[in-house]
Amino acid sequence: MRSAGPAAATLLVRHADALVTLAGHGAAPLTGAALGELAVIADGAVAAAGDRIVAVGPSDRVERAISLAEDARVFDARGRTVLPGFVDPHTHLVHAGTREREFGLRLAGAAYLDILRAGGGILGTVAATRAADEATLARLTRDRLDTALRHGTTTLEIKSGYGLDTATELKQLRAAKRAGRGHPVRTVATFMGAHAFPTEYRDDPGGYVDLVIEAMIPAVAEAGLAAFCDVFCEEGVFSVAQSRRILEAGRTAGLRPKLHADELASSGGAELAAALGAVSADHLVYASDAGLAAMAAAGVVAVLLPGTTFSLMGSRYAPARRMIDAGVPVALATDANPGSSPTESMQMILNLACLHLKLSPEEAIAAATLNAAHAVGLADEAGSLEVGKRADLLVMDAPSPAYLAYHYGTNLAERVIAGGRVAWQRAGLESEHR
Repeated sequence: MRSAGPAAATLLVRHADALVTLAGHGAAPLTGAALGELAVIADGAVAAAGDRIVAVGPSDRVERAISLAEDARVFDARGRTVLPGFVDPHTHLVHAGTREREFGLRLAGAAYLDILRAGGGILGTVAATRAADEATLARLTRDRLDTALRHGTTTLEIKSGYGLDTATELKQLRAAKRAGRGHPVRTVATFMGAHAFPTEYRDDPGGYVDLVIEAMIPAVAEAGLAAFCDVFCEEGVFSVAQSRRILEAGRTAGLRPKLHADELASSGGAELAAALGAVSADHLVYASDAGLAAMAAAGVVAVLLPGTTFSLMGSRYAPARRMIDAGVPVALATDANPGSSPTESMQMILNLACLHLKLSPEEAIAAATLNAAHAVGLADEAGSLEVGKRADLLVMDAPSPAYLAYHYGTNLAERVIAGGRVAWQRAGLESEHR
């Protein structure tokens, strides 16, 4: 049992059948066999003072070690699994419009890139997002954050990329900041002006790359609107050379590199991510063995998005087991977006990761918490239950960690605690026990 000292606890969750802590691995993401080591405590408890965890361990020890503030909230978690809040390290939440018509086209056999070339896909969302004002985008984004929260996400990354012009990219990032202000879900922003080539630059891709580098990146950096820069490095979108130029310019401006890589073909994205020391490379369905080896050596996190392959009705998923065997740190994310993964539920992603990526439930949980926190540079704050970290935790209607991946199609979250406060709880749930 670990305790921070005499500070009076304002929150105590006790008697969890399984308390998943993931303790002791904050310095680096979990790899190999360690990915399945959740550091579970039976009859466990976690206490917080304000927004910080002050004690974690067996219930009897935690209760002896702390004093409770007069207004402390105490919850009994018997028969439940308690774990860190989910971290979703790859979303596209800021957008207007929906694309259910495109869903019908895919059901009829249309390919993703064919829809994009015809002006649909990302470009359809670009048109709707350009037309929406900032207040509308912020409201829509906040609604999506609410949905993510209800399903257990307490930290979430948001990308731009549905503007493809300077004004709208900045509008998206301002809307993301506005939506996240005061929201229980902590957000981190990524600039992704290089998501596709807009219609007006269809015949001048080099001119658009110059616009991203010379106008968009400086404007984003000057306004302090993003922590990362991302590029869709893929055949038919941005080449390796173009991606390198954009990401190097972003890094010079203070934006850490990320990549959409090797989603539709083996195009060298994994190798580029390793060469640049990117924080993460995402998708990686067709990543080469050489690219994965380079990522492992460079410590680049592989963010896998099984919801995208599932929604696109693909038959090939990212080679997660090969990645784990190669020593690549693996994380999971929703890729929440209106076209290829319209979900905000990390619980759904746990299910898909086990059924299609062949992760064990324990590996999937680690990938959706601690490793995902590393993928957005927040492992010192999120992803595990340890003294000193932000008190983000979930009380799940599950008798064991494995149950979370086994039981699908329902929301198992009973309480979502963000920053030491109950941010959401199931309607009709008895509020607390003393």
